[in-house]
Amino acid sequence: MTAVSSRQGKLALAAICLSALMLGLEISSVPPVLSTIEQAMGASFRQLQWVMAAYTIAMTTILMATGTLADRYGRKRLFMIGIVAFGVTSLVCGLTEDIRVLIVARFLQGLSAAMMLICQVAILSSQFRDGRERGAAFSWWGIIFGVGLGFGPIVGGAILALTSWEWVFLIHGALAVATLALAYAAVEESRDPQVRPLDIAGILTLSVAVFCLVLFVTQGPVLGFGSPVALGIIGLSAVCFIGFVVAEKNSRHPMIDFAVFRNRDFSGALAGSVGMNLSFWPFIIYLPIYFHGGLGYDSVQTGAALLAYTLPTLFMPPVGEKLSLRYHPGFVIPAGLSLIGAGFLLMVSGSHSSQPGWWILPGCIVAGVGLGLTNTPVANTITAAVPGERAGMASGADMSARMTSLAFSIALMGLVLVEGVSAYLADALAVADGPALRLVAEKIAAGDMAVLEREALISSASQGAGTLQSALVSGFGWVMAYGAASALILAAISLLVFSPWTPRAAADSALTLREIR
Repeated sequence: MTAVSSRQGKLALAAICLSALMLGLEISSVPPVLSTIEQAMGASFRQLQWVMAAYTIAMTTILMATGTLADRYGRKRLFMIGIVAFGVTSLVCGLTEDIRVLIVARFLQGLSAAMMLICQVAILSSQFRDGRERGAAFSWWGIIFGVGLGFGPIVGGAILALTSWEWVFLIHGALAVATLALAYAAVEESRDPQVRPLDIAGILTLSVAVFCLVLFVTQGPVLGFGSPVALGIIGLSAVCFIGFVVAEKNSRHPMIDFAVFRNRDFSGALAGSVGMNLSFWPFIIYLPIYFHGGLGYDSVQTGAALLAYTLPTLFMPPVGEKLSLRYHPGFVIPAGLSLIGAGFLLMVSGSHSSQPGWWILPGCIVAGVGLGLTNTPVANTITAAVPGERAGMASGADMSARMTSLAFSIALMGLVLVEGVSAYLADALAVADGPALRLVAEKIAAGDMAVLEREALISSASQGAGTLQSALVSGFGWVMAYGAASALILAAISLLVFSPWTPRAAADSALTLREIR
């Protein structure tokens, strides 16, 4: 056991926190530079979606397997492999000039990020075993991860203003070297002598199901949602989801024990987890485009404005935890989701006003407060709803639900944005909706603010700029409405599943615990 106050403990904690900082920055510092990547590489809107979705799909793919591999082969060993892989793939992301290579590198980067994330938690749990020391270690880990996530947008904007977009990725090469040195020197190796076998069938079926679901949403407009190819893709996704359920029910060591869903606290909190990742988190990817293209902010202003969305998520979790202790999480989690929905409704109001900037920032703050109130109670309630020995399974189910819903919603929000822009253009320009107009709408949604003039759809440049901006704002109104609906619907589902006003029967609780052991 290592104490946080010892030299080795401080160095080990520094390694964990530095790797957490990289993960936080890599999630939130990339969106502000997507429009620049689009122009530099000539990427399409769908390719930009895959730059972000590939990362989350990869995390979903390997997340559940990483815990088992780390327990079997050593948590320090896998952690260091993850650090090296993250550094190398970050360098590839920053050095490539091909959008296809960037997407593949982002997928590999997501695999290494999952390795680091799972090992961070496992190492903290094994190396700091004293209750107070462990609590302090986890607190620092959560704070640093939150700092990376919260300040990532302004870091990305500042890097873009001072140097070039490549350094958003290249900086992780240097951070990885420092993290690797600290981990080698101070992290203790640990294993689980009773490690469970790897659930290969569950991993493969879930990965293919999620990938095909995202592929259907992103490629459906091109292929035609009713085309044989598109129907085949969504059919394969459905078959694999069914296969995943069958595999888990028949596995002796499943990734997810479906008996746990009979526990109302677990299922209600999981609905809250899905609600956050259908609404709040995917919107952060598109929000920089709105600030830059819709409101005319420069890179630094965009990064600063994004803080209104992310900073409340740093300060509100302690409040959410205190409210959960005083009141039932079944009230707090739906209330937090409802605040996220209210924030999106404020943004929707702004999209229909003459000065949307006056509405978007308050809406961002309200949504961020809602996320801060929801996130910590969700994680704590999910793990507390099952026996201690199944906490890892519950946490893995939570992370899988988060990554799956996030990857799906990234694609769906992009589809909604393009449809909204296309509908506005068809009406404003009095032209028929078709492939050419959709291509223009995709370029607008990607932040290409000169596309209308280049495509010669509008004769007047000033009229073109105004129509372009209005089309983008209108499209984002659709996205904000989707975000509000997602959060509010999941809030209602979470509240109904929790049913916090209904007393828990002791016999039913005991039965649930026996079933999920």
